[in-house]
Order: sequence, then C-alpha cells, then structure tokens
Amino acid sequence: MALDKPYKDVPGTTIFDAEQARKGYHLNQFCMSLMKPENRERFLADQEAYLDEWPLNPRQRQAVLDLDLNTCIEEGGNIYFLSKIGATHGLSFQQMAGSMTGMSEAAYRDMMVGGGRRPEGNRLKDLDGWTAPVPGEKAETMRQNAPARYTSALFTSHVPAIGAAMDLGKTEEPYWKKVFDGYRWTRAWAKENKPDVVILVYNDHATAFDSSIIPTFVLGTGSDYPVADEGYGPRPVPDVKGYPELAAHIAQSVIQDDFDLTLVNEMVVDHGLTVPLSLVYGELGPDEEWPVRVIPLAVNVVQYPVPSGRRCYELGRALRRALDKWDGPELNVQIWGTGGMSHQLQGPRAGLINEEWDNAFLDHLIADPLGLTEWQHMEYVDEAGSEGIELVDWLIARGAMDDQFGGGAPETDHRFYHVPASNTAVGHLVLTNPVPVPKDATAEDPAEVPVAGPVPATA
Repeated sequence: MALDKPYKDVPGTTIFDAEQARKGYHLNQFCMSLMKPENRERFLADQEAYLDEWPLNPRQRQAVLDLDLNTCIEEGGNIYFLSKIGATHGLSFQQMAGSMTGMSEAAYRDMMVGGGRRPEGNRLKDLDGWTAPVPGEKAETMRQNAPARYTSALFTSHVPAIGAAMDLGKTEEPYWKKVFDGYRWTRAWAKENKPDVVILVYNDHATAFDSSIIPTFVLGTGSDYPVADEGYGPRPVPDVKGYPELAAHIAQSVIQDDFDLTLVNEMVVDHGLTVPLSLVYGELGPDEEWPVRVIPLAVNVVQYPVPSGRRCYELGRALRRALDKWDGPELNVQIWGTGGMSHQLQGPRAGLINEEWDNAFLDHLIADPLGLTEWQHMEYVDEAGSEGIELVDWLIARGAMDDQFGGGAPETDHRFYHVPASNTAVGHLVLTNPVPVPKDATAEDPAEVPVAGPVPATA
C-alpha cells in the first residue's frame, strides 16, 4: 500500500516532493534570504556567522559551505532555491548544473553545445525489468487493519466568542454554561479516546491568508503553528504541534488523487482551529501542550467561489485513501470538521439562525452524507446565512468514514445543538467508526472480512 513514487528510481534524479520539501524547508528558506543584496553581502563576508542564523542540520550546513549541490539536493534542497547560492558566488546556471555531473566545466559546456545529454541509458525504462506504471483506479473499499486507523469523526462549531468565554473564565455564567454543558460528555470521552493525530478541517478568518492569496484547500505540512493575533491579542493557549511526516504523505497521495492542495510550512492558526481544541481538551495555558498533534486543513469559505459540498466530500474520500496507504508507525487518527452552524455576520440579515435546517443537516450528515452533497451553495446561504457555508467543511470528515468505503455505519456517540452562542447556532457531533475485525487466517481473502459493529472507543 505504499505511495506511488515511481520517480524514486529515475537515474541521477531527485524529485522535489512534499517529503523532500519538509526535509529541506530551512535550507530552502536560507536560499531565499539571498535574494536580498544586503544578505548576500553578509553571507559572503562571513558564511559561518550567517549560517548560524539558520537551523540547518550539520550535513546541510557543510554542503552549503562546500557548495556541494548534490548533497544539498539529497538533504531536501530544490535547484531553484539552491541557485540563489550559486548566484551569490557569481556562478551561472550552467556552471551549477555542470558541477553536479562530475564533468569539467568545459566538458559539460561542450556536451550542451552538442545537443545535451542523450536520454538513452539515462531513463528508468532503460533499467532491467522496468515497465511503465499503469495508473491505478481510486480505491472504493477501505484497507482492513490499516496502520493508520481512522477511529472517530468529531464535528463542532468554532465560534470565537466561545474561546473568549473560556479565556476569560466565563464558562459557568448562565449564558455560557448551556453551551459548555454540551461538551462535558466529549471531554470525558476525549480522555479515553486520545488520537495520535487530528486532521482538523477549519476555515481561516482573514488571519493567515489575506486578499493577496486565496487558496481553496490548504494543508499544513509544518512542525508547529503559532496562535494568531486576530486583533485582540493571541488567545492564551498552546501553539499547535504538527505531524510533518504524515502531512507529507497525505499531500503526496491526495495530489495524485487529483486534488490541487496548497502546502504551507509556516502559518498562524486562528480561532477556527484553536476553539475546537479548547472545547475538547479544556483550558490549557500557553506554556502547556495540546495532547495531540494536529494537521491543519484550511478550506476557503470566505471568498467565492468556494468548494462545493460534493468537492469537500470527495476530498474526504481522498484523505481516507491517503490514510489507507500509510505504512509508517501505527496511528490512531481522528478527523474533525468544524465551523457553522447557521449564522450570518453581515448586512441587514445579520443574526439569522435556522434551527430546523441545522438539525436537518445533522440528520443527513449521519444517515445520508452522499445525499447531502447535492445541496447547493444557495441552499446554505439562503437557509443558513452567508456564513453557514462553513458547514461544507464537515463533509470532509464524513466522506472519509468507513461506511463510505463499504464498511459499517458509524455509531452516533454524541449529538448536541444550542442557540445561541454570540451570533451563532452551535452544533456538535461525535461519530465513531466500527472497530475492525482482526484478520481471519482461515478466510480466503482477508480483505473481505466484514467489520464489526460499533464498540466503545479505545485509549
């Protein structure tokens, strides 16, 4: 079930993929710093001192000092970034390319004048026993006993005022107590059902991304994410720790599955991500740590066009296929869909709440998620308010569940709905996938062993 990476064996070639990008992030950022004249001057004046400012590993650092571009590439460097080092030393692109071939500069130049390096003998297909890979069909069934097991989906609103109420110690006030009582069950459940990693689907609220760039789907591939200052100062909660290895794996699989993700190694995270963590794991201070690692998955629902419910559902299916391909350490994975429910924050219709529609959405999310994908944008806007469109994010978590891949239906562990929390209706749902049956050695095809019914979640 390993990821399809046929380019790993192409002779003399290192493809810059998400795994390489993660490895070489600081190296490539160092290279980008050399785009400024003053930095180039500082680097040339004292290379050792300048490199002290960057968290490179010893092999990366020595390769930069030696101008060893092959080693830089092995360590995650990309040639377009690394060219900034060569340019700083006054080298042409041809001189840099030639330096990696083992040829003299003159011999490399003569080869290029003569038409360049011939492909024969320099291709994967020229190696013994190689045949061109046939693109595989997208999996429609789940992998039994996968190392990365998707255990539960959690859905919740991410109202900023909820975070403020927690930060200011107002959770027991009559107005807020009704909201937080709906999460008491979840906090107890979370202590017994702690995943290794949460893929947390949310939307950025003009915090990490402004009008200069509007990415539709953003996957956080970094190691940590600071808490944003949204205009009131950062929330007094811990920064978020990522899972770069799994994120790189997901990026590789999902992009091959025809989703054009934006991969981000550095970004701040706002209330859309931190409020759900606080609701589930409690009032933790900035010097503490969240008990789980988090892979942020931000969806644009601020500026139209926004992705359809069907597109989000299909992204969830692509996520599940990515998890099923994971052959790393065993992982307990949860996917959280956050945002909504009905609310409108702008214009004369501000304050719109539609309890009947919200609960119909929850009913369909549980029993008929595929049917829910037919609901159009105008349905959300007209019935749930201009900001109710955030609910399409929930379909990502739901589309990845077992029953959408031929498995058993999830157990509805907890459902909560309340109006209001500031300007918003609050919805919350926990669904748990059935626990898989261990492989039966007597079965003709272990992949066909049926899954068991729902059981209480495990630690």
